[in-house]
Amino acid sequence: MAKRIPQIKPFPWAGSNNPDYARYMREEWGVPVHEDRRHFEMLSLDIFQAGLSWAIVLRKRQSFRRAFANWQIRKVAAFTPDDISALLENPQIVRNRRKLEAVVHNASVFLEIRKQHGSFDKYAWDFVGGKPVLPPKPYRDWKDLPASTPLAAALGKDLKRRGCKFLGSTLVYSYMQAVGLVDDRVWMTG
Repeated sequence: MAKRIPQIKPFPWAGSNNPDYARYMREEWGVPVHEDRRHFEMLSLDIFQAGLSWAIVLRKRQSFRRAFANWQIRKVAAFTPDDISALLENPQIVRNRRKLEAVVHNASVFLEIRKQHGSFDKYAWDFVGGKPVLPPKPYRDWKDLPASTPLAAALGKDLKRRGCKFLGSTLVYSYMQAVGLVDDRVWMTG
């Protein structure tokens, strides 16, 4: 008898019927990331998602990439107040001054973390012991996922201590899920 391959349980929240959203959840969410630019992109997108749905941010993802120099950290760190003013005029992205300023500021923090740790990736993965953190017991349904964990709160606190802005434990936990630092994917095998 052939072994059944587990499938990710369908996600019940707004926007999940969108094919791009479904593809993101199936192919990207929870898959371990090891590239600094991608870490920066995902943490930044989570900042823009705060108070909105992920479907909105995902729909604007290509526009964010264009607006933020394809998430090249050094280029974003060099953005000026005039660049931020131009971003506020861009209807293709989420136009929130505090979020825009936080992302530009956080790029400089990413560069400092790279200098201290060799890469942001090393810093992030060292925080979880080098492998994805699994839940204490498998989740049977999406509603069982926590909004945050003590580990996310600790990572958020450390990032804030280093100077990152617009972060809270829920946002950091969402980032950790997105880049595979924690593996909260809900599997349906029945």
